[in-house]
Amino acid sequence: MRDLKIPEQRHPEKARRPDNPQPKKPSWIRVKAPVGEGYKATARIMRDHKLTTVCEEAGCPNVGECWSQGHATMMIMGEVCTRACTFCNIATGKPPEPLDVFEPGRVADAVQKLGLNHVVVTSVDRDDVSDGGAEHFAQTIRAIRHRAPETTIEILTPDFIKSTPDALQIVVDAKPDVFNHNLETVPGLYPEVRPGARYFHSLRLLQRVKEMDPTIFTKSGIMVGLGEDKQAVHQVMDDMRAADIDFLTIGQYLQPTPKHHAVDRFVTPEEFAGYEKAAWGKGFLMVSATPLTRSSYHAGDDFARLRENRLAKLAGQ
Repeated sequence: MRDLKIPEQRHPEKARRPDNPQPKKPSWIRVKAPVGEGYKATARIMRDHKLTTVCEEAGCPNVGECWSQGHATMMIMGEVCTRACTFCNIATGKPPEPLDVFEPGRVADAVQKLGLNHVVVTSVDRDDVSDGGAEHFAQTIRAIRHRAPETTIEILTPDFIKSTPDALQIVVDAKPDVFNHNLETVPGLYPEVRPGARYFHSLRLLQRVKEMDPTIFTKSGIMVGLGEDKQAVHQVMDDMRAADIDFLTIGQYLQPTPKHHAVDRFVTPEEFAGYEKAAWGKGFLMVSATPLTRSSYHAGDDFARLRENRLAKLAGQ
């Protein structure tokens, strides 16, 4: 039986890779260990509902802060991903089980019990399923709408690159409030960082969401510190705006284990501030660019600002 707590079994494709040294984190990266009753209460709800969170599986540095406030990012469709991105700590391989038909209901029940105003639902890649899990996403959205009708819903999806042609339409028709799909890095680093994906396919995916339903906010993010340069980051911003993406996130890449892609450098808070200023200037409706920024970090507050900014833009036209 495979034990996903053992790194060699969690990432079998990385077991033979040479170790990359993990540099000491600078002061602006360090966070407090997760503690407190709020954290424990969120953990209990996740366990009672047999739910997986990307907060834990991806080793997010903000888990203590978010869970103490009752916020968690649900990860559906299992805990084993069919891709093997070199930056990611989610377990990889052939998923051992089919999709759980009862999972959408359990997610919706947890959302209701947590009293969330805004929920983020993400997933592993499931290239073994014909629609890539699109219908499972749609069922989860519908279940949350039923159990927690006041909760706004943000999804962070795979790229559906190997899925049936109607996969994206299935998800869009379920009408999430925010459709997020991360580009993750600059195109020149895709072969070594995100080898199973294609930069322009991911960009076009987000553009198609807007074409299918202009009322849905679109969102994407990248990590820095992987070996990119500033010019490439600015080009990604321009590409995103050309695809009419509303919301950009930029965060520092943190190396999960010695077998993962090496940290090229720690980008300073001043450089992040420069990226944020540039992104606002390019016309994004919402920008979050800090060392600890992650796709779902402060997602509810950011969504509220996103809606306000859209209304202000429409009023100014």
